[in-house]
Amino acid sequence: MKIFEIVCPLTREPRLKEIEAKAAGMKWVLKKRSIDARKEPVWRYQYEAYGPDDHYEPYTLPAFQDVHDADSVIVVGAGPAGMFAALKLISLGIRPIVLERGKDVHRRKLDMAKLSREGEVNPESNYCYGEGGAGAFSDGKLYTRSTKRGDIREVLHLLVKFGASKDILIDAHPHIGSDKLPAVVENIRNFVLQSGGEYHFETRVVSIHGNPDAGFTVGSADGKTYSGKRVILATGHSARDVYEMLLSDGGALEAKGFAMGVRVEHPQEKINWCQYHGQWKPGVPAAEYSFVEQVDGRGVFS
Repeated sequence: MKIFEIVCPLTREPRLKEIEAKAAGMKWVLKKRSIDARKEPVWRYQYEAYGPDDHYEPYTLPAFQDVHDADSVIVVGAGPAGMFAALKLISLGIRPIVLERGKDVHRRKLDMAKLSREGEVNPESNYCYGEGGAGAFSDGKLYTRSTKRGDIREVLHLLVKFGASKDILIDAHPHIGSDKLPAVVENIRNFVLQSGGEYHFETRVVSIHGNPDAGFTVGSADGKTYSGKRVILATGHSARDVYEMLLSDGGALEAKGFAMGVRVEHPQEKINWCQYHGQWKPGVPAAEYSFVEQVDGRGVFS
């Protein structure tokens, strides 16, 4: 296998003859693309080429199973962790029962519009609570600092399976887009339901009882109960009442390091002007930037 790169202006993609010349007769695969704006902004496309003796297999997602009659596991929370936990359970042949205190992604949108226009907050359906989690109505950028801890390709390929652009598989800074993200979230839910799982919205968990041997029973604020072999808590950091419930029931909680976030906004046109050295044009991707600094032994980053 050999790795090669093609650099070209932002106004075009690499031409086929350029790629084939670099591949020198070998089969090639586009692995990554990024914008290099350190000098004059250019595209950098990275390829892998494979000869007759090289073994290449494209990535394939794990097979999913029909779990209508399978043992159940309860997933508390329908944010990113809860959705991907449900998908993983289905691939393992386990039936997920997803309990979400907020509303589905479409009805949640109405509550957020009311919050923006009238200042009226629904305590169970807002920017923190509801299907898709706190980032469901963000701009859809995908960030992770965990690439060294494991293979993240499964996450990206699942997002593509459920409606995201294939560009996220190769972009250095993958971006789903706020216009597509709610549909991706809904497609994941529909797939879970078709596979035999369950979703229950406006279902706030107030009790968890049981053990790994006998199974668990989860109670909700409306008096209903749900049973499963295990419980996965995917509640996010905003569900303080869940942690208080666990603590009052004798659960062992471990404090994590405290992270404080500060929102800083810069006009996009100024970021484009700075990063592209005044050469940004319509049709060119919006510029990005990040800050990283160490202060008194602590990391500060954007």
